[in-house]
Amino acid sequence: MELHNNNGEVTVIIDVSFSEEIATIKEFIREEQCPFINSQAGEGLKKFEWFIDENNKTGTLIEVFANPLSWEELADKVIGTPVNIKFGQLFNVEKMTILGETTNKVKEKIQAMKPLIKDYVGGIN
Repeated sequence: MELHNNNGEVTVIIDVSFSEEIATIKEFIREEQCPFINSQAGEGLKKFEWFIDENNKTGTLIEVFANPLSWEELADKVIGTPVNIKFGQLFNVEKMTILGETTNKVKEKIQAMKPLIKDYVGGIN
């Protein structure tokens, strides 16, 4: 491991709430969204993982990209697609946090979600 070496990864954390039945939410995630994202993502997508709190009807989606361009490429492919539109219908985005650098193009595309962007400072990787 190296200390204080920015490897360029970008982590996107999207906190959501929902009102649909949990079975509908899980089916969408497992049967529609994950297969679709997997089919569109290149090697730059390292993680795409959902965590759900069934009792409070909230969830967190964590996406990890190798670098800002990997995120931009996937965003270009999925924003505005039927799966992406359905995501917007099923979930209310409560908070979006971006850890790491992003491109100006992506910043423009996601500005409506008022993301909190935090730059890398240091760590162990």
